Amino acid sequence: MYNEENCRFLKTHEWAFVEGENAVVGISNHAQEEISDIVFVDLPKVGRTVKAGENCCVIESVKSASEIYAPVSGEIVAVNEALTTDPALVNREPHAGGWLFKIKMANPAEVNNLLDLAAYNATIGK
Repeated sequence: MYNEENCRFLKTHEWAFVEGENAVVGISNHAQEEISDIVFVDLPKVGRTVKAGENCCVIESVKSASEIYAPVSGEIVAVNEALTTDPALVNREPHAGGWLFKIKMANPAEVNNLLDLAAYNATIGK
């Protein structure tokens, strides 16, 4: 499934995993550790069109709210409904069951603008 090694990252801690014409999107393990204790996820609406870098989701923890950005442009084609009743799934499985949404990519080449794991780790001092 999705793991850190097969994902690409934004400097803002979102990851994207290419699955055919779609990109599955979530937040990194580092981000969920920083956010901690996630209590609510405001998922984007299916059918919404987003541009790469656009704010499209909010994750709330007991201490703050964090905006989540689209790593690629396209149409939201699915959201992780499990997060509506169990938002802490993002904490427990940030690179698996805790994915946020899927985007049908308008331009798959945008994935090449994202960081690989080594480059992402360098941005977080890992």
